[in-house]
Amino acid sequence: MGFHEKSSWVMVLSLLAGAAFYIYFVVMGSRAAGMLVPPVLPVLIAFTVILVLLAVVGHILAALSSVRDANAGEDERDRLIARRAASASGALLSLGVLAALSLYLFTYQGDWLFYGVFASLVLASISEYAVRIVLYRFG
Repeated sequence: MGFHEKSSWVMVLSLLAGAAFYIYFVVMGSRAAGMLVPPVLPVLIAFTVILVLLAVVGHILAALSSVRDANAGEDERDRLIARRAASASGALLSLGVLAALSLYLFTYQGDWLFYGVFASLVLASISEYAVRIVLYRFG
């Protein structure tokens, strides 16, 4: 497994861990409050810190396991895979944002709009790295 594929695995796992943390906070907070809790900045900061720490540590470990591959730049295949993955995730992001905006038009709940767009961003990022992994394995 090359460094770029390992990097994609690191990002998928980091994003899933960060999303699990955020979902846990929203679900537990909503249960305690009896309603959907609004988005709060400290939880978003914690999400970001978790994501960055896991990504940095994961990339250091991935680079240490394949030093020569990590120092090499992207070749033509890597660029093509990145382009195809970005295209797929862009489509998913667009659909998610449209769904969140449509939900807002029917409910006028800004919290749902925020969570919908935030979930779209995270899911689009996860899908981009997941598509990269699939293309590295089978493409």
